[in-house]
Amino acid sequence: MNKPVMPTSTGSTLSLKLPKADRSIETYRLAASRTFPAKLDGTLNRIAFSAAHIVADPLAECDPWLNQTIDWDRTIAFREHVWDLGLGVAEAMDTAQRGMGMDWPTSLELITRSVAAAKPRGALVFSGAGTDHLAVEDARSIDDVIRAYEQQFEAIEKVGGRIIMMASRALAKLGKSAEDYGRVYDRILSQSKQPVIIHWLGDMFDPALANYWGTSSLDTAMDIAVDVINRNAAKVDGVKVSLLDAQREIDMRRRLDPKVKMYTGDDFNYAELIAGDDKGFSHALLGIFDAIAPAASYALSRLAAGDEVGFHDVLGPTVPLSRHIFKAPTRFYKTGIVFMAYLNGHQDHFTMIGGQESTRSTQHLAELFRLADKAGLLANPELATQRMKAIMAARGIEA
Repeated sequence: MNKPVMPTSTGSTLSLKLPKADRSIETYRLAASRTFPAKLDGTLNRIAFSAAHIVADPLAECDPWLNQTIDWDRTIAFREHVWDLGLGVAEAMDTAQRGMGMDWPTSLELITRSVAAAKPRGALVFSGAGTDHLAVEDARSIDDVIRAYEQQFEAIEKVGGRIIMMASRALAKLGKSAEDYGRVYDRILSQSKQPVIIHWLGDMFDPALANYWGTSSLDTAMDIAVDVINRNAAKVDGVKVSLLDAQREIDMRRRLDPKVKMYTGDDFNYAELIAGDDKGFSHALLGIFDAIAPAASYALSRLAAGDEVGFHDVLGPTVPLSRHIFKAPTRFYKTGIVFMAYLNGHQDHFTMIGGQESTRSTQHLAELFRLADKAGLLANPELATQRMKAIMAARGIEA
């Protein structure tokens, strides 16, 4: 095996004006930058998915709050960037604004294009199947939820896709007991062609998912979820937990059937959960890996090489950025993800479907820039600085 390419650091003389919390303006000087390999160097001993964002078409004539206009070339190019780094793509998930600007027909087109692009590469892609084409107010029974899941499962399997079974807003509304949830999950999993990843998304990501698994008690919800998963272990590849609670994830991980993987969805504590302990570790399915894919790939390759110090040296500094991007209201984290893609040159604009670029403040974006810089995550500091200056100028802060 070739010796890994170490990330390099170079000094910086770049600076720009940024607002501070007290409303004053500072001259912020960039730290020394780090450069990570553009492709996977070495091997991985963790399965790692990036839940990937979509790139809007900023020049389309549309009503941004009502219509989705996607730049398909840039959207797929970003997925190729992720695959080059040895990561899988979790497609059409909440990071792709599923349920926050992205409807099911557009999601299916995205899944179809992504699966087709992955096939000749042998790249890893799993896609979200939910019930979002069924309006919550139109869901009258558990059978309605089952039929909605069946429709999306069938459509994704028809185009050759592997499935992530997303949490259902309709089921959260109608499901009142362990029996209700068991009926849905047992039925859908029994029919799946290949093992799926089950996604337990907390209400901090989507308030409509409050009391998922039919209870307000997380302890009881955990019992119900573990029972459903373990009795369907032959049809479950793994479970992604997005509760932002490291200990709950560890507890659940230790209770799962040995055949079932744990995929951390904890964008606050992922470094320690992926590293694991003497009783196990988590794989990864993370929205933040969209924003930090080169660093994540390199860190994971160091872990696989037995260099845990190197793993934490690279991934540890990314955690403050992730906690900032995913701070409450957590559902608005997509704005920070897309902003990072803009700063790093993966798209030429900071425009999102649904007008979601407006969900975070000028102060939030300024702190995001500082944290990304300190973690060495600005791939081209000169370009990022130029773009940040343009964003600040549009918000009244001249360079």
